[in-house]
Amino acid sequence: MKNVISVRDLEDMVRQGQDIRSVPPEALLTPSARDFLRELEDGAGRKGAAAGAKMIPTAGEKPQPPAKPLSSKSSKSELESLFNSPYGHDLKLQICDVGRRLWGRAYVDGNGGNIAIRLGEDIALCTPTLVSKGFMKPEDMCLVDFEGNQLAGVKKRTSEILMHLQIMKRQPRAVATVHCHPPYATGFAIAGMEPPTCMVPEYEVFSSVAIAPYRTPGTPEMGKLVADLVEKHNTILMANHGVVAWSHNNVEDAYFKMEILEAYCRTVLVAAQLGKPPNTFSPAQLQDLLKIKQSLGIPDPRHGLKECELCDNDQWRPGVTCEVPAKETAGTSYDADAEAAVQAITDEIMARMK
Repeated sequence: MKNVISVRDLEDMVRQGQDIRSVPPEALLTPSARDFLRELEDGAGRKGAAAGAKMIPTAGEKPQPPAKPLSSKSSKSELESLFNSPYGHDLKLQICDVGRRLWGRAYVDGNGGNIAIRLGEDIALCTPTLVSKGFMKPEDMCLVDFEGNQLAGVKKRTSEILMHLQIMKRQPRAVATVHCHPPYATGFAIAGMEPPTCMVPEYEVFSSVAIAPYRTPGTPEMGKLVADLVEKHNTILMANHGVVAWSHNNVEDAYFKMEILEAYCRTVLVAAQLGKPPNTFSPAQLQDLLKIKQSLGIPDPRHGLKECELCDNDQWRPGVTCEVPAKETAGTSYDADAEAAVQAITDEIMARMK
């Protein structure tokens, strides 16, 4: 154990299910670490019962959700207890971790991107607005209902929360959503083109991509267009904007969808520059991958299609140039006399202008 304990050390202990009471008495705590411990100890006495969850987990135990599922109709004290509980804090740490990974991989810039986790029947934890995803802290997080009303948190919730909430309302299996701007995938979104299929197993198994038309970010219209696609797709390219992914597992899995998509888009563009058409899976090979995908509970509009219907890359023509000269327009040809007359008139006009 380190001699000096920071709040980050304590957060990591909570996230890993360690007992924070195992911190040796001789250890030096930073001021923020002391505040963190004090808040947990105070919360254990005052808020634990209301939230129905243990405030300080024992060694090796992960923080558990409240025994009583909460909703936007729950009392303010219950919602605040959940928001400030070790379970809520653990989810906040997960969001901060995913935010750092998005920022570290240049999937976001400035204060772009946002993340949300379903926390109850119609409530969600989400990132704040105007904060870099690479430098968020647990205390920055916000609690909102599914209409976007903020229920807890000091900072203001992200301006794009309505899209995340509309995804969760339309797709009951969505427990977490991640939105960001990975450059290669966003390039496809700007071109209005879905990435081609039948090339890389991981992409076929874990991703199901569609494109939503552009609308102003943060508007209900944008959220609806995305939500319309989430029944059969877990990753949506937002035209001229970025990408949003949902997961039925956890927020890290939603983040994985971004890594898989971005790596795939980059690989496809590299393959397109190699001077030969890319090799693709046979229909039978793709059918095998879709069976794995279906067994994992991942949606795809191709489930149940015949093998001859599986691959459709009509939009994708990497490296193709036209080798046939353009046809002359009917009724037109080169006229030397007419061309000479035009040149003579042009010369005369230019001479008069001098």
